Amino acid sequence: MDYVIGVDIGTQSTKALLVDAHGTLIAQHSQGYRVDTPKVRWAEQWPQVWLAAVEACVAQCMVKAGVEKVQVKALCISSLYGGSGIAVDAQITPLHPCLIWMDRRAGEQVQWVREHMDLERLFAVTGNSVDSYYGFTKMLWLKQYRPEVWANTHYLLPPNSYINWCLTGALAVDHSSAGNIGGVYDVAARNWSGEMLDALGIPHSMMPERLVYSGEVVGGLLEDWAARLGLQAGTPVLAGGVDAAMATLAAGVTQPGNHVAMIGTSMCWGYLNQQVDAHHGLVSMPHVYNGHRDLYIFGGAITAGASVSWFREQFCQAEEQQARATGQDSLALLEQGAMAIPAGSEGLLFLPYLMGERSPVWDDRASGSFVGLNLYHTRLHLYRAVLEGVSFALRHNIEAGTQGAHSLDPRLIVVGGASHSDLWMQIIADVTRYPVYTLVQEVEAALGAALLAAHTVGMVSDGQMDKGWVQLTLRAQPKRENVAIYDQGFTEYLKLYPALKPIMHTLQAT
Repeated sequence: MDYVIGVDIGTQSTKALLVDAHGTLIAQHSQGYRVDTPKVRWAEQWPQVWLAAVEACVAQCMVKAGVEKVQVKALCISSLYGGSGIAVDAQITPLHPCLIWMDRRAGEQVQWVREHMDLERLFAVTGNSVDSYYGFTKMLWLKQYRPEVWANTHYLLPPNSYINWCLTGALAVDHSSAGNIGGVYDVAARNWSGEMLDALGIPHSMMPERLVYSGEVVGGLLEDWAARLGLQAGTPVLAGGVDAAMATLAAGVTQPGNHVAMIGTSMCWGYLNQQVDAHHGLVSMPHVYNGHRDLYIFGGAITAGASVSWFREQFCQAEEQQARATGQDSLALLEQGAMAIPAGSEGLLFLPYLMGERSPVWDDRASGSFVGLNLYHTRLHLYRAVLEGVSFALRHNIEAGTQGAHSLDPRLIVVGGASHSDLWMQIIADVTRYPVYTLVQEVEAALGAALLAAHTVGMVSDGQMDKGWVQLTLRAQPKRENVAIYDQGFTEYLKLYPALKPIMHTLQAT
């Protein structure tokens, strides 16, 4: 029997799984860690944390599976969007923490780009817009505020590229990660844009010359790393790609019109298309499968599951204590209580902009808020409003995305941690008006990485890729009485940001 390993380096944990040619899960392992937030709106991580997690997770999969190392035919790594990339010197030694997707410190650089660049040309070349979410603005922050780092930077590497170099000694960047940087990638040519690099003042040499598609082999596993991972030296290591696109592949998305919402720490709703218009306010990059042809186009909220975690950690000590005493999960307790709260949280709205916001708002100075609070409302009202607010943000992105998509499938697939919540799946169905389907399996981006690896080494055919390995299950149908309530709520939700924007910005300035 042959096997492959898929790995997903996430924002808060890394997961690895070992599967056979049918997608049967043989072994899995995960390891958690934290994001460093040294200042307000800063979010960074040292790549050594990711490397240690990848080593532990893969090695443990091999121990748990008990299979022969020669039976593992390939390894593929999916990773979080690495923002600025990892600044490394000529020996590929990291010089500075990676400014990840969540980091919003580059507002000043965004303003510079808006004032000094031909924005229409940038939109046309890159298929992307300008915001501190994008890696190229974070690169400009490093250039301005870490000149000693910039002077010694040889390359700026996406997380999976750095890990792949450690494992193989071969350097390459996959097209999905390159495109997601924005600003420096020519989406039509599928190459770095010399024109944009020159205009931004970023040396061409900092972008590794070798660009590959996600399913291509970067190199073979080095002997020392093979021993540490429990694998055979020379095992093919694929380029891999961005986690949201990889999770979309895991859900069986290989054709234009398919669409998936990945709701973990953040929310990414995306679909496949073959052209892009940056004016619709979404992010675009080559897809991890058929990337020479298809673009993965997505929008999303920066703090989706993070909003839920924040609320639980800050305000739900009672549920936390009860959970410890009874062995239950505190989120399950909150969900149980919130089910009794009517749709619309009895006049309460939540804006989930806890680290600024991505599409289609694109405002790194946006902030979160509860609106409509009164003495009648309880903690459970607030919790349900958080779930509804993220769901409204999802609908906001879907409505922006449908301007650029020819047509979307009449169902919405949801993957990620949010899919564990029956309440949230029903709210999403009611807010978006789509029947919601989820995966029977609980591993998404890592499963997509494994599927890609299996395809590359011939364990899965082209025809099988259209079906994938996943089993979908219907989780929620829109309820007509709730749809009407949420339609009205969404109308009011859309009014909140324009009304509060001046106040948000003033408060951020102080």
